[in-house]
Amino acid sequence: MDMDTTHLALRIPLPPFEGSDAARDFIARLDTFLREELQPLAAEHHITSENGAPRAVLEQVWKRSRELGFYGMTLPKSLGGAGFDIVDHALIKEFIYASGSPFAPHVLGELTGPPRVGALARQATPDQMERFILPVARAEKAICFAITEPEAGSDAGALQTRAVRDGDSFVLNGTKRFISGSPFCDFAVIICSTSEDTAVRETTAFFVERDREGFRVDAGYKTMAGQSHTGNIVLTDCRIPAANQIGERGRGLALALGRITVNRLLHCPAMLGLARLALEDSLAHAVKRRQFGQPIGAFQAVQHMLADMATELAAARALMLSVARSLDAGGEARGEASMAKLFCSETAFRIADRAVQVHGGEGIVQGSRVEFLFRLLRMYRVLTGTSEIQRNTIARELLGHAAR
Repeated sequence: MDMDTTHLALRIPLPPFEGSDAARDFIARLDTFLREELQPLAAEHHITSENGAPRAVLEQVWKRSRELGFYGMTLPKSLGGAGFDIVDHALIKEFIYASGSPFAPHVLGELTGPPRVGALARQATPDQMERFILPVARAEKAICFAITEPEAGSDAGALQTRAVRDGDSFVLNGTKRFISGSPFCDFAVIICSTSEDTAVRETTAFFVERDREGFRVDAGYKTMAGQSHTGNIVLTDCRIPAANQIGERGRGLALALGRITVNRLLHCPAMLGLARLALEDSLAHAVKRRQFGQPIGAFQAVQHMLADMATELAAARALMLSVARSLDAGGEARGEASMAKLFCSETAFRIADRAVQVHGGEGIVQGSRVEFLFRLLRMYRVLTGTSEIQRNTIARELLGHAAR
């Protein structure tokens, strides 16, 4: 007997909205923007998550998003930010990624826009505000943030890129690796070693314009998810004015990591939005795909996979929102944010893995969405701090509390 599929919704109902009324309205307007403007734009230019948009199309997205009040959401209120708390921010970001739009990383400017400069606004000089911060806030320029190097990833203090003072200038030499947004940046925030003694760790941050002599972006590779918005920045005797130094000398890493707890948490809604897509696609496939005279969703093996996917998604989402509320209440939640990043990234990948299994042969064909999500969500277990680094942070916080 065929199972009754009339009760099966192809979208997973969310629990009651936990954000503010302002965030609810923001999401409603975002939904219109994503459906009525970005979806047709992607179709017109044949843009998918793997077939990235050229710079000219991205500029359209950035500028239109700014006109609608989305692009600068994360900026300080003095620069036109929306003033949302972290819970609202997480819910908004989750919604954007759950839409499946290939423009998801660009709607709020996460890759090269305001989220990259919001924390720098407090350190920037008036000159730097005019040359760097405000052009990004106005969607006129794109920025990237460069810390990782061939020999300095998780050990961010072991930087080899050096900035040497020469009169009113600094001369930079070194290579930054796997820098998101670098292929279409106009300038970068570069974290360099400024110590005269190689045995002493001292890092300083600088704004570096892409059109400076000695600045080169090598972007001839793609990630395993097929995306090409990552590249290397090579600096060869790149001379910049001393006025490009950000904040105090020796405070570069502290500046870069100053919001690491919040930033770590705010990667979770992207993963969970993508995992929701994988679950929704799996439910739709379980209803549509027929074997042995009935939908595959009638088989207990498939039902159990779907049940586990939905349960783990709900658990990960609850952890994310719990940590967000703790941060909004003024807590440090350093260990808890690492728990959320660890659990959400591992859970989202398990959901994508089961989605491939539910889809069977269709799930392993390149071009199917669950196959892409499998590859993309595998990357999140490495990006923005590997799962092993998160475990180190969690253990350190636990043992630190135990010793007090």
